[in-house]
Order: sequence, then C-alpha cells, then structure tokens
Amino acid sequence: MAGLISRGFLGRRRPAEVEDRLPPGQYLVTDFPVLSAGPTPHTPLDRWSFTIEGLVRSPVTWTWDEFQKLATQTYTVDISCVTKWTKLDTKWLGVSVDTLLAAVQVDPIARYVMAYSDGGYTTNLPLDEMVKGQAFVAYQFDDKPLEPVHGGPARLVVPHLYFWKSAKWIRGLRFMERNQPGFWESLGYHIHGDRNQANQELHARAPEVDGPPAGSALRRAAHGPGRVPDGAQLFDRFPARARR
Repeated sequence: MAGLISRGFLGRRRPAEVEDRLPPGQYLVTDFPVLSAGPTPHTPLDRWSFTIEGLVRSPVTWTWDEFQKLATQTYTVDISCVTKWTKLDTKWLGVSVDTLLAAVQVDPIARYVMAYSDGGYTTNLPLDEMVKGQAFVAYQFDDKPLEPVHGGPARLVVPHLYFWKSAKWIRGLRFMERNQPGFWESLGYHIHGDRNQANQELHARAPEVDGPPAGSALRRAAHGPGRVPDGAQLFDRFPARARR
C-alpha cells in the first residue's frame, strides 16, 4: 500500500526508532490520509474569521489578515489518527493557543473548550491540555498553505490527542465550565481521545460531561437521527465497532 510502512518494513529508519515513537496499536504512514465525514468547506479568506468566546470577559474575533499578523511558530510533531495510522515529523506553521489566549481574559471557572468549524463540526477538549505549547492553529503544512482537504485554511492541531480532536476548518474556541461532547463524541467516541491509550472504551464518558451533544445538529443533518457514518465517511475516529 502506497504511503504505508509496516512494522516489518521500515526503510532506512531503524525499527527501534519507529517503535519508540508509535503509540500503542498504530502503524506508520508516509503519505497524509484524508478522512472526512462530509463535503469539504471552501471558505473565501475575505469571509474567514476566528473567534474566542464563551467564558471570557470580552470575546475576540480576528479576520484572516489580522490572524496572519499574530506571532507564529514552526512545529514539527507526530500525528496519530484513531483509525490507527501515525505520521511522524509533520511540519506546520501556526499560532499557539497561548498567543490567542493572551488577547482575552478567561473566566477562572472555565475548564473545557469546544472547538467549532465550518460545516458545523465540533470537538471538546480540556483547557489544561491546550495551553503551555500543547496546541496551535495551523495554516501552513510543509511550507505551503494548508489545503482544504487537510483542514485549510486553518485547523486546530493538538498532537498528543487522536487527530479527530485537531478540528479541521477551525473557526473558533468556546470556553465552558462543564464538559460537553462534540460531534464524534456525541456518537459514542471517547470523550478524551488520548492517543497513548489503545484500549479506551468506545462509549467511555467522563463524569463531568453534561448538556446536549454539541454536534447533534450536524449529525442529524449529515446522517439522520441515530445513524453512524460508515467506513467511507470516517473522520479520524474510532471504527464503528471497537476492535482492540
């Protein structure tokens, strides 16, 4: 299979170097698989904006031109999809979430964040796993503008979690006191998505979760009530049945 390196064929890289970096149950790819649950949005840059809202003193919104003027960093990180592929040493240019938070005053009771995107996609994350350099909003990949199929013009990247948590087509972050499931989480996928936990239960729920599923409207519009996308519609997610 093009782009895939199995544990039995590792090219020039020594096996131990790969094994030490692959999360449990993952295999290595050299291409960049594209997995989506619906059509790819194509938002004109003059209509794009990014907003921080929710439990903050004053919401802040940047236009595309304003976002480009924020301080950037180059990141080289490994990314892992819950469909079991891992890509090493991916190179991104983007804005740290820490830089974005410097523009707002977050309410001390905020403990969670809902990332939301064009097309209605949402995913939830603990606030303390998005700060101190752990997450960024990227708009370049491999020194080129981020392609729409990979989440462009901008996507969230949270490398230590499974890649469905790195929301494509990101448009904002909403700060919350209580944890709420996003799109795939509302369909039963793990509320946390730790890529180093290969045996997470499919329907695991943290006790802090409450409120209506943030992705329920998207689920109804895209798939109908109670329907789970089939394998051709995967978006960096758990398979329909846990196979671990």
